[in-house]
Amino acid sequence: MKVRLSEPECRRRVAQARVARLATVSPDGRPHVVPVTFAVQDDVAVTAVDQKPKSTTSLQRLRNIEANPSVSFVCDRYDDDWTQLWWVRVDGVASIVNGGPTYEWAGSVLAAKYPPYVDDPPLGPVISIVIDRWVGWAYSSSST
Repeated sequence: MKVRLSEPECRRRVAQARVARLATVSPDGRPHVVPVTFAVQDDVAVTAVDQKPKSTTSLQRLRNIEANPSVSFVCDRYDDDWTQLWWVRVDGVASIVNGGPTYEWAGSVLAAKYPPYVDDPPLGPVISIVIDRWVGWAYSSSST
C-alpha cells in the first residue's frame, strides 16, 4: 500500500538517514544536486563544507545559494524489495554561515551524528536551511 508520510514520520526518517542529496539552482536556472552529510534539529538543517577532496573550494552549491536561497534535500531508501522504498523531501531557505553561534552549533550536531567529524571537524562554510516544508512517500507505512 503506497502512503504519503506524515510530518512526524518524515522527521523520524530524516533523523535516521545518513546522507541526503542537496538540490540548488544556478543563476542560469540549471539544477545542481550533490550528496551531503547533514543534521536536523527542529526546523533547521545544516551541512558543512568539509575536508573531503574537492576540485575547488569555490563550490557551485555555495554560489547557487548566494544567487537563490531556495533549496531542497532528499533522503531515501532503495531496496529491490520495493515494499521497503521511501523518500522524504525537505524544502527551505538556505544561508551560508562562516562563523558565530550557528556555525559552532552546526559543528557540534554534525560531530554528534558523524564520528569522523569528532577528530576532523568541517572547516568550511556551513549551509543552514530553515525548513518550511516536509513531504514524504513510502510504499507502506511499515517500511523504515
